[in-house]
Amino acid sequence: MFLVSLDLSIVNVALPAMDAALDLGTAGLAWVINAFLLPYAGLLLLGGRLADLVGRRTLLLGSLGVFAVASLFGGAAQQGWQLIAGRGLQGVAAAVLTPMSLALVTSEFEEGPARNKAMAVWGGAGAAGGALGVVLSGLLTDHLNWRWVMWVNVLFVVAAMVAVLRGVDNRVPARHRRPDILGGLLVTAGVTALVMGVIETSERGWGAPQVSGWFGAGVVALLVFVVVEARVADPLVPLAFLRRRSLIGASVFGFLLTSAQIASFFFVSQIMQRVLGYSPTETGLSFLPFCVGIMIGLRAAQVVARDLGPRPVLLAGGLLGALGLFWFGFAGPTSGFVTAILGPSLVCSIGVGAAMVAMGSAASSGVPVEQAGLASGILSSARQLGGALGLAVLVTVASSVTGGGTTPDALSDGFATALWVAAGLLALGAVAATVIVPASRPKPPVSEVDGALPHIA
Repeated sequence: MFLVSLDLSIVNVALPAMDAALDLGTAGLAWVINAFLLPYAGLLLLGGRLADLVGRRTLLLGSLGVFAVASLFGGAAQQGWQLIAGRGLQGVAAAVLTPMSLALVTSEFEEGPARNKAMAVWGGAGAAGGALGVVLSGLLTDHLNWRWVMWVNVLFVVAAMVAVLRGVDNRVPARHRRPDILGGLLVTAGVTALVMGVIETSERGWGAPQVSGWFGAGVVALLVFVVVEARVADPLVPLAFLRRRSLIGASVFGFLLTSAQIASFFFVSQIMQRVLGYSPTETGLSFLPFCVGIMIGLRAAQVVARDLGPRPVLLAGGLLGALGLFWFGFAGPTSGFVTAILGPSLVCSIGVGAAMVAMGSAASSGVPVEQAGLASGILSSARQLGGALGLAVLVTVASSVTGGGTTPDALSDGFATALWVAAGLLALGAVAATVIVPASRPKPPVSEVDGALPHIA
């Protein structure tokens, strides 16, 4: 999970250097991000179900191997398309690794204190990976070169492979299933089309026919997917599975959390470099307080969730994170590090760290072991859709305020407005999750091999 989150953010500060080396242009730079996001978001649900049907060690080692090869290839790129292809292949591998990570936590630790501790590590790894990615992006770009933001992944892949070999068996499903190929194709096509629609908004605007076409195609594919799932014997996503309030609440929260968080990383890094005048190294190091706050938040959530369950932690953590984002919006050309960066970083990261632990706990609550990958895939898909849509919407918001202005004052006004909207999205997610996620602890899950699926009231 750390590896995937790291790679989602590690190219941010290196983008100008990539452009200078490979002559990518504005559209090419966008595709350095989008090439990872498109297969990642589109294949997450399929990857999650695959995690329930294939030997775990084989699947993890294979995906990590693909990730390493893609990182080496992208880092050695001599032309723009080679870097973009490497990023796309990373996204394919990440679509399996992300749901597999949460599925392992769910299957290896029983609900209660043991799982809360494991979930704290899982949530902290994801949040810290995203923050540390920005730190490494600046340091590697300034002191080595941009290629190392790709090659450094290999070190983490090797560490992950050692952990898999030592700690993960090759357990296979309890019974063989007929793969739901049509369902997999439909959901992948639907999610991919929605993400393509979001990507097109950056170049064509929200009212363009191409944007409407992608969104329309995505909705139609997902509607057909629902019809197919209601008719096949072994569906990719059993529709009864979507009645789980804890999973739905966690997914709604994850959608809005990532809508705010991905955009905030983008805007805060822009504030540091284009408003406050920080170098890439200074920008990267300025994200270190965020990493510290994440660790504080996940530890606090581990203690509190043990007694109160995930719902109050989602509310408190989400609102605290929203407060930090709101505070970021007050940064201006004359602001100092303590008030513009340090203070809001700690407030936001403590809240986000705590909320991510509770989000994972809620999503996996009451889920049978053999469906852990599916639950993780649903949560991860919601988060990535939220990240893509949130960034596109908030970039549009910022651009409408700046009106094309490039002075520090104009940019800070646009970035501030976008960050305040992001804070509102995160606060909305915290409230929505509190309403949807049940207050009482669910009953222990019943294996679908032994009996009927439990219904979470």
